[in-house]
This record gives sequence, C-alpha cells and structure tokens, in this order.
Amino acid sequence: MYQFIIKRLLDILIALILLPILIIVFIPVFLLIKFEDRGPVFYTGIRIGKNMKQFHMYKFRTMKVNAPDIRNGDGTTYNSQDDPRVTKVGKWLRVTSLDEIPQIINVLIGQMSFIGPRPSPLGDKSNYPDDFFKKFEVLPGITGYNQALHRNSSTMDQRIANDKYYVENISFILDAKIVILTIRSVLGRKNIHRN
Repeated sequence: MYQFIIKRLLDILIALILLPILIIVFIPVFLLIKFEDRGPVFYTGIRIGKNMKQFHMYKFRTMKVNAPDIRNGDGTTYNSQDDPRVTKVGKWLRVTSLDEIPQIINVLIGQMSFIGPRPSPLGDKSNYPDDFFKKFEVLPGITGYNQALHRNSSTMDQRIANDKYYVENISFILDAKIVILTIRSVLGRKNIHRN
C-alpha cells in the first residue's frame, strides 16, 4: 500500500508545499545561467522510467551548449572536478545539487518520485545485466538509495546493487533514511565527483 498509494500522495503533497519556495530559487538560478553564456536555462534529457517508459527529465543546464557526452569505461557518466564541459555556474549547481530542482515538475506529472533509483538513458540493452532492469519496476527518483550512499562516486556495479536493494526493500522507513543521508551528503559536499 505504501509503494502504490501513500508514496504517491506524499510526493504530490511535498511537491505542492515546496513549489512556492523553489520558485524563489528558480529566479536567481535562471538569471545566473542565462547571463553566463546566453544559452538555454534548462537541460531536457530523455530518460527511461517505470515500466521502461521514456520521458523528458528536467534539470538546470550545467554544461556548455553542445557539450559532448563522455562516459566512463563501465558506462557511467563521466564527471570530475575539472571537467571542462561544465560552466562556472554549473559547478556550483552540481555541488549544491540545485541542478536537480526542476525535476519537481516530473514528480508532479507522475514520471518521477522524490525517492527512487536515478533515471537512466538507455543504449544497447545487451550491455546490461538482468539486475540492471530491476530499477524500472518503480518510479525513478530525484534522489535514491545509491545517491544517499555514494552520490556521484559509485561504479555501475554499485548502482545496480543499490537500486536492486531499494526496489526489493522499499518502505517509508527506508525512504526517510535516504532523505536524511542525502541531506548529510549534500551539506557535507561528499562524493560529488568520481575519481
């Protein structure tokens, strides 16, 4: 009952409560991004959600316009402290995780939850083990179990294992734990980059 009804109701309620506060954050961030390089404020990427349905995920743009997509050897997204693709404003947005704020729109629409496995783009399905697809049984999240533990520093194997654990153990208590750990990680600026 929690996963299918209460969790969704909590998502809507929390999103509606936070929306007026976040709009105040939107305005200065919007202006900072626009003034830096005159490019688009938002990045909209196609991601795979629950039941393998595609959707457009919203973020504040942190990279230079037309920056190339670079991946690590295991298929995870490349990120480092000195990534030349990232703008000055983008570095600050990533450290504070403010770039994720526009995903509250995805939560309201019902494409995402506040808590769940992070949404993924999907290339060749044959490149992934069976356990990778476990995450698509639930709504993806703005934060999740893997992000609470490792943020951006995890390997693909760690992400798959942590996403599987979350799907198989989803509960209000686990979600509350993830919120607390995520806040600690963001405030402590831990695991922002993968070395």
